[in-house]
Amino acid sequence: MRVEVLFPEFCNLFGDTGNIRFIKASVPDAEIINTDNRSVPYFVNGDVDMIYIGSMSERKQEIAVSRLLPYKDRLMELIENGVVVLATGNALELFGKHIKDKDEIIPMLDMFDFSTDRYIQEIRHNSMFIGEFEGMKIVGYKSQFSSCSGNFAEPFIKVNGGYGNDVDDKSEVKYEGLRYKNLFATYLLGPFLVLNPPFTKYILRLMGHDGSLAFEEEAMDAYNERVECLEDESTVFWMDEHG
Repeated sequence: MRVEVLFPEFCNLFGDTGNIRFIKASVPDAEIINTDNRSVPYFVNGDVDMIYIGSMSERKQEIAVSRLLPYKDRLMELIENGVVVLATGNALELFGKHIKDKDEIIPMLDMFDFSTDRYIQEIRHNSMFIGEFEGMKIVGYKSQFSSCSGNFAEPFIKVNGGYGNDVDDKSEVKYEGLRYKNLFATYLLGPFLVLNPPFTKYILRLMGHDGSLAFEEEAMDAYNERVECLEDESTVFWMDEHG
């Protein structure tokens, strides 16, 4: 198994690098390739089973896009061929058309038909989250100055509690993240795979692994306790901070 981690020197906010450490602990013979932002990504000329990119600052989003844009077609080819791609936090926004920040339009990779509104001086949305994907409960946390709307190909997670992609969405049924083939992009932060061992087993199986996890009993105990807490009717999911 070969996993490429893009730009770990700055795509590492909120403990996102815990996702790769969990994969390595679960699959000790996995080859982890860390690609810094000054290097040509390994996936351009080599074969990978998974590509991972984590949360970053708003300024670093522009750098990440500039580094990936020359290889956009290759990245889409790999996605079409079923390579697993996981993007957490605001890395989701890289795959859309653009980010609108006040009067500025910042182009993104334009791989999918959605766009992002950034309101960094106005409000931060902090929330817990629970949803459902392929019969699995998905849990996590969000902290964002932005939200996105448009055509998400196939939404990733049905929202049971917390915000979806568009924090102003008043629809009865809301969705979080983007899923296309084996691309999974979500605003959920940090060690997403550690928090969601059933989903981690799912993507490991997509890559041909038997799905067994490091510290599986402990991870499942913590996961089940978190699900129980978030499904409690008294749970308050969000606290918004105004600038």
